[in-house]
Amino acid sequence: MNATTLPLAAPEKTHLKIGFVPLADAAPLVAAKLLEFGHAHGLTLELSRQPSWAALRDKLLSGELDAAHSLYGLVYGVQLGLGGPQTDMAVLMVLNRNGQAISLSNRLANALAEHGTLPRALATLDRKPVFAQTFPTGTHAMWLYYWLASQGVHPLHDIESVVIPPPQMVAALAEDRLDGLCVGEPWPGLAEQRGVGRTVIASGGIWPDHPEKVLACRRDFVARYPSTARALVRTMLEACRWLDGEGNRREIAQWLARPEMLGVDAALIAARLEADAAAPAPGMKFFEEGRVNAPCESEGVWFLTQFERWGMLARRADYREIARGLNQTALYREAAAGMGVAVPHEVVTAPFVDARVWDGEDPVAYVEGFPIRA
Repeated sequence: MNATTLPLAAPEKTHLKIGFVPLADAAPLVAAKLLEFGHAHGLTLELSRQPSWAALRDKLLSGELDAAHSLYGLVYGVQLGLGGPQTDMAVLMVLNRNGQAISLSNRLANALAEHGTLPRALATLDRKPVFAQTFPTGTHAMWLYYWLASQGVHPLHDIESVVIPPPQMVAALAEDRLDGLCVGEPWPGLAEQRGVGRTVIASGGIWPDHPEKVLACRRDFVARYPSTARALVRTMLEACRWLDGEGNRREIAQWLARPEMLGVDAALIAARLEADAAAPAPGMKFFEEGRVNAPCESEGVWFLTQFERWGMLARRADYREIARGLNQTALYREAAAGMGVAVPHEVVTAPFVDARVWDGEDPVAYVEGFPIRA
């Protein structure tokens, strides 16, 4: 046992089925299983690949999955009953930051280079522009809408937004069914590698070091199995810490490349996993001494402001209370303390692509400050 690891109560449930969607940022789950980090905490993990975020959501809600690698905004959408049944949910921790991107078709990318602005480039198309994201309340929809609006394009009026599962994105772009997309790596990288699209901005260029995938479960799971939930957080913190080790992301890329995982070239996955300090936007982050992983309530409130901004949610006065119920900060602190992992204080985020700053203090003024909204 690590000298900084303190014992906690034995988990009430020891075999857990964990869902994931084939993306590079599923790396913590894959590492946790392959290296069996759960055994030290009394857990055996079984990974279950899901074809789409909708499928993952449905199996999580039915109890077929105990927990899952999930889009941050998906969990909040389910909590609010947006587009499906309402279920009380829990965010146990953040699994990664950054690592997504917006890509354009070659035709639109060429038009953008020629005409200089996105509205002018879109005007050259012979159809209403079609952009894909992966889930209506998910992070990819929020990054796409935020970026489009920052470029003077109204995402609810000026484009058609469609939902496509991540592994199907590149084919849809190649078949000229899309003019743009927002999805997690390695799919934007694969589009470039195959010459069917070009990345125009990484998600870290929209909101630097934004929260992306989270470890999620139903709230009744936490109530019934609190020690199991803490043990699962500790397991995933070990996996995230391991991914920061020298050469470990290249190693996990070999496993992610397998057909039953992503089925994409390992070198491409490794390149997308390894943060490049010289890149114009921050790369994928998994641990950084625990700075990545705390489920900060103010970040959850940001997603609620965007749901309101785009007409998915009528304005409410209880955004902070919603986030406090969802984000299991006390449980996370207990688990992190047992691992000797520091928990950072909530801080003001870096400026977004439009130079606006979110500090979590005044959601009403924040939403009303956007010139483009529903």
